[in-house]
Amino acid sequence: MVSKVVVCGIFLLLNVLSSSGHLLEGIYCGKENCYDVLGVKREATKTEISKAYRALARKFHPDLHKEADKKEAEEKFKEVATAYEILRDDEARTDYDYMLDNPEQYYRHYYRYYRRRVAPKVDVRLVIIVTISVISLIQYYSGWQRYETAIKYFVTVPKYRNKALEMIQQDAVKQPKRTGKNRQSKTEQKEEQELLIRKVIEEKMDIKGAYAKPEITDILWIQLLISPYTIAKYFAWYARWLWKFTIMRQEYGDEEKLYLIRKNLGMGQHQFDGIEEEKIREYLELELWIKENFKEWKAEQEEEMKKQMADNPRYKAYRRYMKNHGPGRMTFED
Repeated sequence: MVSKVVVCGIFLLLNVLSSSGHLLEGIYCGKENCYDVLGVKREATKTEISKAYRALARKFHPDLHKEADKKEAEEKFKEVATAYEILRDDEARTDYDYMLDNPEQYYRHYYRYYRRRVAPKVDVRLVIIVTISVISLIQYYSGWQRYETAIKYFVTVPKYRNKALEMIQQDAVKQPKRTGKNRQSKTEQKEEQELLIRKVIEEKMDIKGAYAKPEITDILWIQLLISPYTIAKYFAWYARWLWKFTIMRQEYGDEEKLYLIRKNLGMGQHQFDGIEEEKIREYLELELWIKENFKEWKAEQEEEMKKQMADNPRYKAYRRYMKNHGPGRMTFED
């Protein structure tokens, strides 16, 4: 009994789908033929379609009808506009003609129609290009902002400022002094001195890490363009590492030791480059590239940090506050 009901249901569904022949409800012009709606032949040109649309639009425009006929005119105007929208677009018209020629492919027609309706109107490639360009510009601008911040900071640090002044004074001995009209005021001398200090720091100081001077090769666009080279270089490096240190069991050089230390510390290259030379030498002396040594050193550092925090008056006050007023506690002050 159930199987008979299912078969009947399927039969009725197929009858509904095929009852209107090649026209499907809910897509294109529905049960109406778009060409018939505009009153043109299927072979009509774009010019003929546009001419027919303008004539019908003027005829059925709601503003040109009285209140009694306005609703009917609105419906007809929508049908005309829908038909014109489909037939004026080459790709939509091709899909519509395909439906007329292949009426049995119901699901394919629905798919083609709604795929075009929900598809993005802007070229995805253009969106990707613009997005990458914007990211690259922001990346480069941010790099220069960080570099400027670092330079301004080092200009105020007495250690680097005094060193720069020494170098400026050494160069000043070689330069002839300004006299007469060329003589500068104290304000001008001070401004020039500040500019010279900044220039010396920029030229002589090797700022590394996240605050390093930005390079054009660091932006996303360039990184994507050279990515094949970068990937090939990585595989070559990895193959060399396997051969030398895994298969041949050779001893690590300083470069390999620093790489393993950086990996153990969980730092990126720019972040690791920002560490002071004395600290790097300390890491090498402690042999932190060896996993066991690193774990022991890390445990010692964490223990030392706990002791420092325990002796810190601010941390003690914070613990007392959290004990008396922390989450989950109610006091009379509440």
